Amino acid sequence: MNKHQIHAVPTNIITGFLGVGKTSAIMHLLKQKPKAERWAILVNEFGEIGIDGSLFKGQQSEEQGFFIREVPGGCMCCAAGVPMQVALNQLLLKAKPDRLLIEPTGLGHPLEVLQVLKSEHYKESLLLQKTITLVDARKLTDLRYTSHDTFNQQIAMADIIIGNKLDLYQGEDQANLLAYVKAIGKASAQIEFTQQGEIDLSLLQGSNLTDSVAAASHHHSHDSQTLAADLPIPECGFIKATNQGEGFSSIGWRFSADKIFNHRRLFSFLADLKVERMKGSFITDNGLIGYNLTTDALTATDLQECLESRIEIIADSIRDDLEVELLSCLDS
Repeated sequence: MNKHQIHAVPTNIITGFLGVGKTSAIMHLLKQKPKAERWAILVNEFGEIGIDGSLFKGQQSEEQGFFIREVPGGCMCCAAGVPMQVALNQLLLKAKPDRLLIEPTGLGHPLEVLQVLKSEHYKESLLLQKTITLVDARKLTDLRYTSHDTFNQQIAMADIIIGNKLDLYQGEDQANLLAYVKAIGKASAQIEFTQQGEIDLSLLQGSNLTDSVAAASHHHSHDSQTLAADLPIPECGFIKATNQGEGFSSIGWRFSADKIFNHRRLFSFLADLKVERMKGSFITDNGLIGYNLTTDALTATDLQECLESRIEIIADSIRDDLEVELLSCLDS
């Protein structure tokens, strides 16, 4: 690619519901990036704080050819796609990438993302390739998933279905996913099974075969027009934001860099959470640490960079005492 021209950048949407392992899959793909290439990653999160961007940046750098941009606060395509397009345009101009990966929030409608990418504006600059949807087949016995429009849309539009967390499957889980994709997925959809998001770079290649890009209607709300990810942190040293929509609620906090967390108390607090999803990046007395909590496990990763502590929690409902408990994890 001419470094002064952005033309036909191979582009993949990597989607999937909450906690299925999208970020892990992207991290695994980044490890396979050819050394000479520049990759751009556009990440969207349901919450307004924005965690994934800091987690990616804490493990990858622009010097290594990775360029990350985040769009927090629910759907990238609110307001006719303006937030997404602004972020995408800036990312493309800065990175001039050899490949673009887009990770919509697990509660977002991927057809809306595809609608923006297939618009006339990106006709020359982007080359749409395979849409990959990660699915935890164990969730097919849970009506909260199978009755959720977003969950089904993610499967219906996928070129490739990845049955992730294979190591945790039992009984008919694998067969159930094959049957479910046959019922609502594309006839041409390819199905693969893996664990810990370990997917091969070769799966990204090939044409995107989704013809219909009619966007679904959706509803979610924010605290304000200005997202908490963009606001200055007040004198108290932290800022909180909430979001609701698609049957879930989120709550998140940002802390100023001088707020140091007690690693032991923090880990205990996070491990005891009974929520659908939690991600965080923290400055602790034991170093810079990224945390990831799903319904399966809490994992921790050392970070190379963490400019401020952030946490985002998603659940059916949010307990009122979470802030008090989180603040108690700070070193006095």
